[in-house]
Amino acid sequence: MKVERERERERERERERERERKRERERERERERERERERERERERERERERERERERERERERERERERERDRQTDRDRQ
Repeated sequence: MKVERERERERERERERERERKRERERERERERERERERERERERERERERERERERERERERERERERERDRQTDRDRQ
């Protein structure tokens, strides 16, 4: 009888250890999902920075075209 109770307690402790391992695996999966979300947010921030750099390059090209047009107009005026 006593032996049976001891075996039952041991089985219960084993079930509890298994539940704890399961909870730990779940917590680890959740941490991994969070790391992945953070990596995705960082990739999105990088894409946004790249888009902003591209917009700035485009604005610079436009300013350069405008300076070129102004030089052309000045040249035309000088010829007249």
